Amino acid sequence: MTASVLGGQHHPLLCPLSHHRSSQCIAATFQPQKLSVQRQQLARVSPDITRSQRGPSNFEQTAVQQQKSLCSRRRVVSPAAISADAGIPVVASQQAGAEPVQSRGLGSLTSRILSGSVLGLSGGLIILAGGWVFTAATCLVAYQATQEFYGFITSKGISAGMEPPPPAVSVLTSLMCVCLSVWTYASNGRSTAALAVSSFALLSLQLLTVPKLKFSQLASSVFGLFYCGYLPSFWIKLRVLSAPAVNSSVVHGWPVLLGGLTHWTVGLIATFMTVACTIAADTGAYAFGKTLGRTQLISISPKKTVEGAVGGLACSTVVALAFWRFLRWPAQAGVAVGLAVLIFLASLCGDLIESVMKREAGLKDSSDLIPGHGGLLDRFDSYIFTGAIVYFILKFVTPLFGL
Repeated sequence: MTASVLGGQHHPLLCPLSHHRSSQCIAATFQPQKLSVQRQQLARVSPDITRSQRGPSNFEQTAVQQQKSLCSRRRVVSPAAISADAGIPVVASQQAGAEPVQSRGLGSLTSRILSGSVLGLSGGLIILAGGWVFTAATCLVAYQATQEFYGFITSKGISAGMEPPPPAVSVLTSLMCVCLSVWTYASNGRSTAALAVSSFALLSLQLLTVPKLKFSQLASSVFGLFYCGYLPSFWIKLRVLSAPAVNSSVVHGWPVLLGGLTHWTVGLIATFMTVACTIAADTGAYAFGKTLGRTQLISISPKKTVEGAVGGLACSTVVALAFWRFLRWPAQAGVAVGLAVLIFLASLCGDLIESVMKREAGLKDSSDLIPGHGGLLDRFDSYIFTGAIVYFILKFVTPLFGL
């Protein structure tokens, strides 16, 4: 067919081999004239022997073998060789075959480990420092979380009934979320009044500047202030708890130059334990779900399994008991187990809520800020509620029962 269409001429785009190999392939494929001449010569020598009786000749067998060999070589030719003959440029992923996919996966895992290690080390030092260092880090988290939140509600994948607020409201919300964290630390943990004032300012601004104001705009702005500003401020409230950790054995050996005995407060140990239990819950849920997961936990997030949830709860409990055993805080093992359960449930709730927002927005990640992890909300969604839950338990529940 190729020879009939092109008049026996070789065209590089239709036969992606070198010119020499392509001509051999065509010559081996179209041998009917030579085969017919050979049959006529054999018929003159032995006219009584039919083709069915004598079988294929040596010439026929050689031609068929040559054809199979050349065409098999044609099938395994690389994209680079095809494009070299055809004059078609090949991208790097085509030249390397399947290897770039593996290298990309390995690179993603490496970047995930490196970025996670940097976050863990820097986060530990920030918690240990406390004060304005911890407050400044919380402000950065609140600001970036607000930017990613408004990225959700302005996404093209959002439902038709959702109307995002004006850009000015987005900027004002980001600044107010930062101010909430600053005010919380400056006022020694009092931020409820600041939330009320900030909400009033946001709603008033929209009433005055948006001609056809919709309920979805009001709701999204207030929820953004609550989710990205007010809830993270509870981490500052938790960290500034100043009661001394008298039961902790590590306090007695802490250097005076680093704060001495007064540096290790209930707020410091509780913040460390909450972060450690949240990390353990996330890691355990992922590991157990990946290896043993069979039963779906909830339809909101199809990849989450009951087995993963049990594994996350178990890991969170082990970490909490380790704090009780080695740091002597909390004072009772039952309190440590109760905190571990609440931390796990709060981290799971935060993860699921962000999954709902991403699904509604049609986005896989909140951003690409952290290599291998996605956005800041993708990494810190589990921490949104945990700080508030632990603070409430330590501030109001345990004193009520004398624990």
